[in-house]
Amino acid sequence: MQIGPYKLDNNLFLAPMAGVTDRPFRQLCKRLGAGLVVSEMLSSNPRVWDSVKSRQRMDHRGESGLRAVQIAGADPELMADAARLNVDNGAQIIDINMGCPAKKVNKKLAGSALLQFPELVTDIVKAVVAAVDVPVTLKIRTGWDTENRNGVDIARIAEDNGIQSLAVHGRTRACMYKGNAEYDTIRAIKEAVSIPVVANGDITSAEKAKQVLDYTQADALMIGRGAQGNPWIFREIQHYLQTGELLPAPALAEVRAVMLEHVKGVHGFYGIPMGVRIARKHVGWYIAEHDKERTFRATFNAIDDANEQLDALNRYFDKMADDASGHMSPAA
Repeated sequence: MQIGPYKLDNNLFLAPMAGVTDRPFRQLCKRLGAGLVVSEMLSSNPRVWDSVKSRQRMDHRGESGLRAVQIAGADPELMADAARLNVDNGAQIIDINMGCPAKKVNKKLAGSALLQFPELVTDIVKAVVAAVDVPVTLKIRTGWDTENRNGVDIARIAEDNGIQSLAVHGRTRACMYKGNAEYDTIRAIKEAVSIPVVANGDITSAEKAKQVLDYTQADALMIGRGAQGNPWIFREIQHYLQTGELLPAPALAEVRAVMLEHVKGVHGFYGIPMGVRIARKHVGWYIAEHDKERTFRATFNAIDDANEQLDALNRYFDKMADDASGHMSPAA
């Protein structure tokens, strides 16, 4: 898999997810096998660039591998400015968001709302591609709603105007995250364009990853929610694609080490108290399969001290080691 001049380690991408794919999580997924990780969506509105949240989203210090940054907005000129700013800050790939279904994004005609307006899509793509010397990629959905799946038309616009890789989530904007992703449109897009196509949506296991690749003939896969609480999914998919063998679930000791590393990283990146609050959702994802009654999560979510969070996790894993055979499946 290649994007512009960049040859990737493999064809498995971590999807950009607001509030999730911060620097600690990106680094973790990269180490566990992701070929490309994409940052959280950054608004093209310059009035928010100096906010704490935006500064954290632009922070790529110490990251290994390619730095890919996603930008969102509806004004071609502002999108071009945002692209230039992020390249100046070290971005090596700029990704345009036309896939986010969130109402607060769509009401500004950004994200997947743009799929209703092919002419505006064209203007934004042209402006961003012209603004920077790095590869520009695009993330879309299959269309605005199930009656208007215009993904193939948007893909052709992307290819004609300099987009170098296209990620497609197998739902329309109207579908949000409900129901099942469909891959027929992704397959049709792959047949219609010659730029690399990345399939996204409901890829939560190694077997599903191979099925989606085989069916769509996509060049790569993008994993989003399937990686929440399960950063091992990248190495599991890569191993299965290469060998046809399923890796065993990570040993309890590794799950413990990775989760503690992740929580400490979140504490360090955001500081206190923000890091403590953000750690809660990640821990909830990691232990979802083993805390079905949500007993531990209720206790953990009431903790306001960083060291107490780590102590609680160590006690939780000590008990797991006593109760179990030494293996714990990550959250699906």
